[in-house]
Amino acid sequence: MSTYTHVSDQHSTYDTKVIVATAPESHYVLDGILGNETDLPIHEHATDTHSATLANFALFDLVGKQLSPRIRDLGKITLYRTGGKADFEDRYPRVGPLLTHRLNTDLITGMWDDLLRVAASVKGGHATAALVVGKLCSSKRQQNALTSAIKEYGALRRTLYATRYLADETYRRRIARQLNKGENLHALRRSLAYAAEGALRRRHHEQQSEQMWCLTLATNAIVCWSTEYHGLGVAALRREGRDVDDEVLAHIWPTHHENVHFYGTHSVDIDGELAQLDADGYRPLRPTVVPLLD
Repeated sequence: MSTYTHVSDQHSTYDTKVIVATAPESHYVLDGILGNETDLPIHEHATDTHSATLANFALFDLVGKQLSPRIRDLGKITLYRTGGKADFEDRYPRVGPLLTHRLNTDLITGMWDDLLRVAASVKGGHATAALVVGKLCSSKRQQNALTSAIKEYGALRRTLYATRYLADETYRRRIARQLNKGENLHALRRSLAYAAEGALRRRHHEQQSEQMWCLTLATNAIVCWSTEYHGLGVAALRREGRDVDDEVLAHIWPTHHENVHFYGTHSVDIDGELAQLDADGYRPLRPTVVPLLD
């Protein structure tokens, strides 16, 4: 088994799905976003190459979302143009030769109503994106007009994404930063899931999902706790006259977990701990230790 976890840019986990290890993860990308029941407004999804399918590029755009993958071997993907080769090479001397295939715009416009119906079904919850993407990816383009149209539209969206990715350094950095956040949070989840050596030993899918959602709850609790006390620590330093730059704070992640004790048996003096809480319910901060230099 494997789990597909959606992580927000605030380091919180808002969806967790248990899937068969042999199932392509690309089928489940959009379901977690459209099924988001939190207050987080999700507009863009950063992912690795596994989710950068033509069907996903098309469906993300049709439901009003932005797919922003980090594609391995980006230089090897096929780029499309909407007109003749000679015309594009004359208009765009540098980029024109890279647009090696012509887009079938007639197919897209002819099937546009059907594309919108598919998008409405997915966005309205009448069909899961995993089901739709799975069917589209398994169908041969020449045997199904809808499959051909959605993959053709996905090719257009992927071409536009590639041009933006190559031209915009800020966009590339944002994608890399988002993916690094996800990897850091997954490291925290792996450290938390030490019981039974991190293995899923439940037989039924519902029980396996419950186990993973419990892990998600524990992960979010640690992120929330770290965020709160980072804020209290920064406020205390500023009251002491220390200069803490907001631009530096933007790079401090609450998913670092060197301060978390994962193993062993923990004995807690509940009454003693409660007695230490201040009026707002927070534990006292540790005093600032300034190293002495010779």
